[in-house]
Amino acid sequence: MIDLYTAPTPNGWKASVILEELELPYQCHTVNLLEDEQKKPDFLDINPNGKIPAIVDREEDNFAVFESGAILIYLAEKTGKLLPSDIKGRAEVMQWLMFQMGGVGPMMGQANVFFRYFPEKIQPVIDRYQNEVKRLFTVLDTRLADSEYLTADFSIADIANWCWVRSHKWSGVGVEELPHLQRWMALLDDRPACNKGVKVPFDMDAIMKGDGEAKKSFSQNARKVVEGAE
Repeated sequence: MIDLYTAPTPNGWKASVILEELELPYQCHTVNLLEDEQKKPDFLDINPNGKIPAIVDREEDNFAVFESGAILIYLAEKTGKLLPSDIKGRAEVMQWLMFQMGGVGPMMGQANVFFRYFPEKIQPVIDRYQNEVKRLFTVLDTRLADSEYLTADFSIADIANWCWVRSHKWSGVGVEELPHLQRWMALLDDRPACNKGVKVPFDMDAIMKGDGEAKKSFSQNARKVVEGAE
């Protein structure tokens, strides 16, 4: 059994999606970021950095793993799935995983902050991050023009990038001119495990498609979390 500590964010979805894809039994524990539960001693014992997601593998002497990329690699290696064992295949997956970890995630995160939450609209800063996100999306689109997935087969690299790219509207970045990226996004969205995983710990998409008050409340709460992290 895996204990998953998470919240409805792209990094959180990475952990729940891979658990669903691998059909591993897990128990979800929602971490209330607004209440700073990720900073409380019990959680810091699992992740000293005070961030979600984190897992505890009860089958491995309560072994804790934090950082979403590390969780993807750990679970893939634990099961022997979604990560090739040969050195070249593994390197291909790892490079696209690191592309997300070092590029897509951080740049979309900054675009989110300055486009959605920052109290002052500093347009050159917004442009800088949105343009970089679009550049990274174009890199993905170019790769996907020649491949169904980011590598030869569906892998943790696809999970990591998709969980972020699917939230592109929140960063204020469109994908209309990126047909291969759109095709790949739809392909993963049609995977039952991916679709289920992004509804953990609850269905954020349903909230965002709801009435204006629900969206407003979410945005206000998210702003408080962002401001508290600074």
